[in-house]
Amino acid sequence: MLTPSTRRGSSAARRRTRSSRALSGTVCLLALALTGTALATAPAAGAASSSTSESWRPDLSPTGADDVNVEYDAGALRVRDASISPASLGRDGGYASAVLEAHRVDRPVNRVAVDLDATVPEAASVEVDVRGRTADGAWTEWRQAVTGTAVELPRDVVDVQARLTLWNAEGGATAVVRALTLTADDTGSAPVGPAPKAASAFSARVYATREGLVGHTTANGHVIRENDHFVALPSRRALSPKGSGQYSVQVCGPVRCETAPVWDVGPWNTHDDHWNPSAQREQWKDLPRGLPQAQAAYESGYNGGRDEFGRKVANPAGIDLADGTFYNVGLDDNGWVTVTYLWTDADGTTSFPTWGTDVSVRQQATTTSTRVAILSGPTTVRVRCQVHGQLVTYDGYSGDGWSYLPDYGGYVSNIFIGDAETWLPGVPTC
Repeated sequence: MLTPSTRRGSSAARRRTRSSRALSGTVCLLALALTGTALATAPAAGAASSSTSESWRPDLSPTGADDVNVEYDAGALRVRDASISPASLGRDGGYASAVLEAHRVDRPVNRVAVDLDATVPEAASVEVDVRGRTADGAWTEWRQAVTGTAVELPRDVVDVQARLTLWNAEGGATAVVRALTLTADDTGSAPVGPAPKAASAFSARVYATREGLVGHTTANGHVIRENDHFVALPSRRALSPKGSGQYSVQVCGPVRCETAPVWDVGPWNTHDDHWNPSAQREQWKDLPRGLPQAQAAYESGYNGGRDEFGRKVANPAGIDLADGTFYNVGLDDNGWVTVTYLWTDADGTTSFPTWGTDVSVRQQATTTSTRVAILSGPTTVRVRCQVHGQLVTYDGYSGDGWSYLPDYGGYVSNIFIGDAETWLPGVPTC
């Protein structure tokens, strides 16, 4: 249910016009003992080096809902259960992920370097990914950072967040992560202020397979249920934290379209962000945008017909669909769908004020859909597009319009958007 507890006093008052990695061997790179505090350390060679750079060390000890199969013991993070791995990959177990607390920087930055204090047995691995949140609330994609080398983000950001991903070696030997230090600065080359609006989010026709695997665990820690609604993409760059839709896609099949969050990694690959321009792809930079590596391997023998792990590619899949999504879009067997990667149009939005408290943001345009976020009080939200969904009546207002909020990965009823119309002017249909 939508459960706002306060309202504006009148229709006129309520309605306003819109406002516009892997590491192998043994590494021990730091001997610092402070935890969760800002540090004044010199950055590594090739890392962020501005005299106004800012360094800090995230606290590794708390584990929460965004963490997957990780435990903190004896002063270090490690894999908790060697039997768990991302469901969509079909690989051996021994996987863990920790999404660390976001850090608010003193001034906008666009470059982040990492230093890792860890012991990583041969054939085990640790990956460090970083992302940033811009002043208007939009997250960048995750980008893998290698110790001693800075990674540049596409825009200036005001919050920086890191994610640790651990894989056991075959036989069970696990990495042990004792500390992580991040150093951020601004190169002066990133765009400042609002980004230019894109015409639309990027779309491509992609072969989809049904994930199934009820009872297994996804890469973000979700335990798969019957009739579940989410997707898997073959790169961790667009993996949403558990329960969120920060990175979501619209999948259009033979019957209908559905918006679903990215909660797993696969099929086939883990570093194939095929929705990005070729020069920005993490791997396979010689492939055109929108062409998954598995499809190229299957159809034309690219990379010897094998995926990044050397496995023979048996189908051209570039996306896995959970059962609920698979059948809802009209598939009864694996097949081709049109996928729109909604976060790639992060700047093609319009800002609106909201009213009310405890307003639910839903995975779909219905009050019975999973709640993915709550707007605790009046705020400003970015709206990408709108759909006709369930008719909602509240406090004398009614409407079936729902707005998609990319920063929350879900829909909110338009009756809680501060505009005179329940179908928002100038906002396209999803």
